[in-house]
Amino acid sequence: MARSECGFVGGCRVRAAFLVLIVFSVAAVAWGEAPGNAPERLRLMPLPGHVESGAGYLVLDTYFNAGFSGSHDARLDAALDRMLARLDRHCGEVLRAQAASGDGSPRVLTIRAAGPGNAVQSVDEDESYRLKVTPAMAELTAATDLGAMHGMETFLQLVSTENGTCRLPSVTIDDAPRFRWRGLMIDVSRHFEPVDVIERTLDGMAVAKLNVFHWHLSDDQGFRAESKKFPRLTEAASEGRFYTQEQMREVVAYARARGIRVVPEFDMPGHTSSLLLAYPEYESGEAVRELPAVFGIHEAVLDPSNENTYKFIDAFVGEMSAIFPDAYFHIGGDETDGKEWLANPRIAAFMQKQGFKTSAELQAYFNRRLLPILARHGKKMMGWDEILNPALPKDIVIQSWRGEASLAAGAAQGYVGILSAPYYLDAQKTSEAMFLADPLPADTKLTPDQQRLILGGEVCMWGEQINAQTIDSRNWPRTMAIAERFWSPQSDRDVADMYRRLRMASLELEDVGLTHISGPQKIRRSIWGAEDTAPLDVLAAVSEPVSFGERYRGQHTDALTTLGRSVDAVVPDPPSRQEIARLVDATLAPGHAGESQAAAMELRRRFMQWQAAAPVIEAMSRRSPMLSDIGQRAQQLGASGAVGLDALSYLETHSAPAPEWKAREMAILADADQPSALVRFVFLPELRKLVEAAAANLSQP
Repeated sequence: MARSECGFVGGCRVRAAFLVLIVFSVAAVAWGEAPGNAPERLRLMPLPGHVESGAGYLVLDTYFNAGFSGSHDARLDAALDRMLARLDRHCGEVLRAQAASGDGSPRVLTIRAAGPGNAVQSVDEDESYRLKVTPAMAELTAATDLGAMHGMETFLQLVSTENGTCRLPSVTIDDAPRFRWRGLMIDVSRHFEPVDVIERTLDGMAVAKLNVFHWHLSDDQGFRAESKKFPRLTEAASEGRFYTQEQMREVVAYARARGIRVVPEFDMPGHTSSLLLAYPEYESGEAVRELPAVFGIHEAVLDPSNENTYKFIDAFVGEMSAIFPDAYFHIGGDETDGKEWLANPRIAAFMQKQGFKTSAELQAYFNRRLLPILARHGKKMMGWDEILNPALPKDIVIQSWRGEASLAAGAAQGYVGILSAPYYLDAQKTSEAMFLADPLPADTKLTPDQQRLILGGEVCMWGEQINAQTIDSRNWPRTMAIAERFWSPQSDRDVADMYRRLRMASLELEDVGLTHISGPQKIRRSIWGAEDTAPLDVLAAVSEPVSFGERYRGQHTDALTTLGRSVDAVVPDPPSRQEIARLVDATLAPGHAGESQAAAMELRRRFMQWQAAAPVIEAMSRRSPMLSDIGQRAQQLGASGAVGLDALSYLETHSAPAPEWKAREMAILADADQPSALVRFVFLPELRKLVEAAAANLSQP
């Protein structure tokens, strides 16, 4: 079959007709179609530890009433109010029914919590709950407020609309988290995130049953926490973008109300350019003259030989401890190369006197000096891999960014740890890859006692290439998949079902205020310069951003880089990746003619959309400076659509292509696989599979 000028035989005619008739369905293309699953397939995420299904449904009607049995505190009252507001948005008339019911009405939902939990939330608190739903009523019981709040989230996820009613299936759920430490770290130093961004992130964390917000408040590019004792930290080193002490207390209270601990991080002795710009008397080398715009490792480092350094830290930790009540205080401790120490004659003499031969030994000394300071203020030390040293006590927490092996090595030495290495969101890995990475894999060599030292894990979102407009789409919904790994049984490995539930959880996250769906749409409207962004939406639906490192090398990003271009308008691991894979598998599956034909028809529709969108985007890229980098991607999208249509044509007609056809098509896909516009296509493996299958017709009789 010869390719015409428009890409395939009849291409011009089909394209012309298609441009007239096409209706771009943004929701279906960009965010996936509603799965055709029976109501009995629960959409719970994270998966509970034990679920037992019953018969029938509990219908939520105008007589709905929810309340508590036994004593409870104001935190649980507020949690119920939030739950009812969300239920009302989904079902309608819930708040009216609740207001009209009065305390004497029979309850549809009864909540019992044995106790409120600790005044300062602990890593060891009981978060278990039991939820029993029958056609007549629902009961939620828990040991603490934490478990009750988790159970409320599960109750909301059970609700579905069928036949004009809101209902929950009859079910009994016994649930508790697998890991005690389930965190999300947000770096607000490289790019500052306003309080409302932090608070909506906490709302998303509550949905995901995460329980630790790790707040990275200082780094080279900015110091973001107000200190009244050391005001120059924000006067000189924040560019006016920082949290007041009142705002930090507000965030801590907001988090506690949702069962989330707040662990602050103030990096030391390295990553301290901002601190040393404000207070150069604690510097080890040359004075810092301005906040560095360039990201990476900077040599500015605190002076461990200066006794005044520890007096400063003591006063600062004491001040911050009054704001952050959590037992843990994160000191960072990573990526300190010690060049300034070794080059400073005074510090070199100090090292010689102490018998230190390496900068690592000096850093261990620094950390040992911090221990009594933290203890004096009621804190335990937490830091990245580099703080692991036999000279430090076993109750410090090591946060592993170097990998599972590093975490296991720390546990083998008796150190408590959490895993972060596989969960760096800025690497733009798929939900699948991060969901399958486990802090304690099934084949671990650790003993049971050593395994107990692994508290859990943290998702990490570093701030070099995000801002308030893009952070949600980089965090969510992928963080939900990792949250399930931290919560659910180790045996939970069904990737296809995880994605089924993730699509629905994504909508729930948007409902509580996150903008991972609406945010990229807003950016596309901005850079497209028109309300109807349908062609750009088609391209965005099958594209994802490159990793942090690829973007850094390709764009030379720094603190002044404008964020909000096409790479910021696409999302990591978009739903189309799984959808196209499912459609290709169904098209090629033997023995299911009806399903195969339907899948091929849907693939054809998508490929034609690509072809129709491509010339429109290409033309716009020549007019708009914000779209100037995507012209090549638009051409490749259209060419890839033509490849897909050709392959389908051969498969549907059972005809053999010319011998050179496969090589030509694969070359087109190889070109589309090359770096361009800081985004990559997610469909290329599946198109190669189609081409391979079509080329195989050559060998068939």
